[in-house]
Amino acid sequence: MRLINIKYVEAGEVLARPIISSSGNILLQSGITLIPSYIDRLIMMGVDVLFIEDEQFEDVDIYTGVSTQTREAAFSTLRNLNHFVNEDQLNTVGAEKIQSVIEQMINDLLSSHDILSNITEIRDYDDYTYRHSINTTVIALLIGIAMGWSSPRLLELGMGVIMHDIGKVKIPQEILNKKGPLTELEFEEVKKHTEYGFKLLRSNRDFSLLSAHIAFQHQEKWDGTGYPRGLKGTEIHEYGRVAAIADVYEALTSKRVYREAMQPHEAYEYVMAQRGTHFEPRVLDVFAKSVAVYPSGSGVRLSNGQRGNVIRQNHNFPTRPYVRVTHEGDIRLLRPIDYNLAEHPSLMIVNVENK
Repeated sequence: MRLINIKYVEAGEVLARPIISSSGNILLQSGITLIPSYIDRLIMMGVDVLFIEDEQFEDVDIYTGVSTQTREAAFSTLRNLNHFVNEDQLNTVGAEKIQSVIEQMINDLLSSHDILSNITEIRDYDDYTYRHSINTTVIALLIGIAMGWSSPRLLELGMGVIMHDIGKVKIPQEILNKKGPLTELEFEEVKKHTEYGFKLLRSNRDFSLLSAHIAFQHQEKWDGTGYPRGLKGTEIHEYGRVAAIADVYEALTSKRVYREAMQPHEAYEYVMAQRGTHFEPRVLDVFAKSVAVYPSGSGVRLSNGQRGNVIRQNHNFPTRPYVRVTHEGDIRLLRPIDYNLAEHPSLMIVNVENK
């Protein structure tokens, strides 16, 4: 399979991965042949890219970390979370469901650990908060696994990260969904979500104090310029340091109603540029080996003018994946050429082009 921008999709092409609705349901199942009305509807929904079947890329595997079933369970749990929050407390039923979801995520990740190729299924930009919480949790758990943490620690981390934005239930929706820049007063109100979330999780004995501190500390920065307390360095708990990286990277790669998503390599470069300022270098190094800079299936153009798609990741060289070239400029080659960019130092990826 390969990734393609929807503006280049032609009727008759076959969907390789399902399209998920904002409610977590499958709109189009993998294997379906795309017709013009499907394509037009997806464009209206805000879907930008699709995975399609291509015999030249039938060996390409897209590792999304956790199964579609686990994502659906997580999405459903978060969607129903308001039923479990009463009088500033999260009841036991809600906590048990969250724990079950995190355990499923950990099992999925431990059974097939690899570099994360794509952090989410293809879907529109509705219900951002739920998807953001799920994807951020997957990234954070991958970092925790790569750091060798035990299952109890991973559970503690996951339960805190998936709830890291729960305090936003107390922030007015008109502020959270505002399309333009926030005023200073509005931003001060948004910043309170860290304290609201901490108090909410701390009130429930099913969440450890350290899990609650993830909600409190995920906006703190390594150099002390974050909020709410301006903690610096190791004053920030290790869980908070992991959550901060996962939170920012996921947010940058997500499409919003008021802006386009960054390409994964652009978000990666932004996050890596904050080494030693916003983020702890040690944790950032682990993150760099856990996500794909150029996700498998992505279309890329090389410095020699050839273009093709990423077919596999290089664990030791995250910025230099394996690429299968299919075109010389815009002319299709008779036979594809595979490059391991780690073995071709003169070849560089100069652009991402999902054609």
